[in-house]
Formats: sequence, structure tokens, C-alpha cells
Amino acid sequence: MNIGFEAKRVFHNKTGLGNYGRDLIRILSTYYSENKYLLYNPKSSKETLFVTKGTNVFEKNPNSIFYKKFKNWWRQKGVVQDLVDDKIDLFHGLSGEIPMGLRKKNIKSIVTIHDLIFVRYPQFYSYFDRRIHLYKFKKAAQKADLIVAISEQTKSDIVSFLGINESKIKVIYQGCQEVFKNQYTSTQKEAVKQKFQLPNTFVLNVGTIEERKNALTIVKAIKQLDISLVLIGKQTSYANQIHEYIKANDLHDRVLFLQGISAEELATIYQLATVFVYPSIFEGFGIPIIEALFSKTPVITNKNGVFPEAGGPTSMYIEPFDVTDLQYKINQIVADTNLSNEMKEKGFEFAQKFNDKLIAEKLMGYYLELK
Repeated sequence: MNIGFEAKRVFHNKTGLGNYGRDLIRILSTYYSENKYLLYNPKSSKETLFVTKGTNVFEKNPNSIFYKKFKNWWRQKGVVQDLVDDKIDLFHGLSGEIPMGLRKKNIKSIVTIHDLIFVRYPQFYSYFDRRIHLYKFKKAAQKADLIVAISEQTKSDIVSFLGINESKIKVIYQGCQEVFKNQYTSTQKEAVKQKFQLPNTFVLNVGTIEERKNALTIVKAIKQLDISLVLIGKQTSYANQIHEYIKANDLHDRVLFLQGISAEELATIYQLATVFVYPSIFEGFGIPIIEALFSKTPVITNKNGVFPEAGGPTSMYIEPFDVTDLQYKINQIVADTNLSNEMKEKGFEFAQKFNDKLIAEKLMGYYLELK
């Protein structure tokens, strides 16, 4: 089978959607190597985020001068002729979009929708972005033969906000990159600890430092605790509130900001962390939670929405702005070694439902049903 993918973010997005696409293609090409996987990328990337290797994964770029110049038009429409020429059996839009005209060419299609946060929390998006996202997602959901939602929460939102019949939607959870499943040696951990001057005991949070991720609540929670905080992610204007709070409460020595680190360094830091705290207000899934579970790091996260789906029965849960409860739960994990060890082991067991083989089998099953 020849399977095509909308792959702009696979080659150009370093985080979320890019990681999803790269990992999915890696999994499928490994477990179902008999197929060909063609990645339609509107322009070559200067950075090596993804390298097509082996004999079954191929990068495809616009061929004509016109489409090399008008790349977005190629993604939206022009690519369809390339799909026909490449004898594509099925096209998968990995981030809420598919090109126009697939049905006219008898090409079956699947679209993955990660979340509809822009509908639930419009205050975090500009009016223009909300309109564009809603138009693209709704059109893709209506035109695709099948929709993949990355969580039950996202499936529910697709039904509610896009008016799609739930029978058309299948839930396939995300996995995480292989690097987070490796066990790092004491020597490797010590090297990373020294490089970034990490404390012996620390709370970890990973993700863009923006209002929706709610990192300020963690900073407030550690104020009265004897523990440091490591925040890893790109800083937005929201980070200014955190810096102001740190300055006002003399927490300079206890909050460390990191960004631009390698995946292996990040995975090692997960394994060094005492507890992972993720008080995000809303997510489509929350992949950092899975990364922490695979790293055998105890997790505290939001009790609402998708988070219990990702965190499982032995993670701890809070109302996202409840500083006192978060403080109490961090202290519980730090003070009780038996509790911490139980959360590590049982969290790791729960994470096995997000393993590569299960994800590959489920997705390929839907591919074959449509073919």
C-alpha cells in the first residue's frame, strides 16, 4: 500500500505536532515495512528534524516552479495530482488538514484532529486564527473518510463543536518518542545534571511557557517548600508574570529556565526529576505526561478534561489553580519514598497502553478498512 502524509510539520515543527507526525511515521514504517510512506513537504527544511531513511519512507516536494513559489496552494490543492501520479492509496492529514479534491480522484483520506482548544478557550487565540482553524478543521472533518482523535476528550469536542457523527471518529492515543523509553546511566545523568546545574531534588514542568500551561501555579506552590523548580520550554509574554513573581518573592535561586536542549538531555532530566507537575488548563492529550510516566517519574496534573486519560489511576490530580493542594501533593511525594516508588512503577505499567506496537496495529487496521 502507498500511504501519503501531509508532512509540513514533520519537517518544520520541533515540538507537539511535529513530534506526533515523526513518531507515527517511524512506528508505521517499522512495524509495517512492506508499505511505502510518502511525506508531502511543501519546502525543504534547513534543520534536520526528520531524515527519511530505509527503503520505505520518501520525502516529496513540489515539482513545478509555480508550486515551489506558491507552497500553500500546493498543500491545499496542487498536491492532489502528485498523489495520483504516485499512486497513493490513502492520504493521512496529520494535523487537522487535508487537501481539496481527494474524493474526485478516489483517494481515501484520514485526518488527525489533536484538539479544539481554540473553540473552548478563544481568549488564547486571535480572531483571525480562530476563524482559520475552525474553517480548516471543520472542512477536513466533513471531507475525510475517517477522523482520528488523540483522546476521548477530543472525540467529544469534535462531536460537540464540529457536528460530526461519533461513528466517523476513532480514538488512537499518542505515543512518545523512543528516547523517553531509554534508561540512562548514572554517568549520563550526572553529566546532564552538571551541564545544567540541576539541584538534587526538583519539580519538573515541560511545555511552552504560556498562560494556558499555567506554570505560575507551580512557582507559587514551591514558595513554601524546600524544593526547586525546572521549567523547560519556549517563553512567551506570559513568562513575564513568572519572572515578576520570582523577583517579588526572592525565588531566583530556586527556579531554573531551560530551552533548546536535545531530546536525549530532556529525557535524562525527566529521569532526574523528583516529580513532574503539569497543571495545564486544557490539552488535546498532554504528551509530556506520557513522557514522565515512561521515565518513571511521579505525575501531578489537572483532575479535569483529558488529563486522567493520560495520567492513569496512580497519578495525582488537582484543580489547576489550587496552589495549596498542589503544595500538599508535592510534599507528599517528596516525603514518602514508598508512595513515590509506587507511583513510578504503576505509572510505568499504565504507560504501556501507549506503546508503539499497539498504536501501529490500531492505525493500520483503520487504514486497511478504508483501502
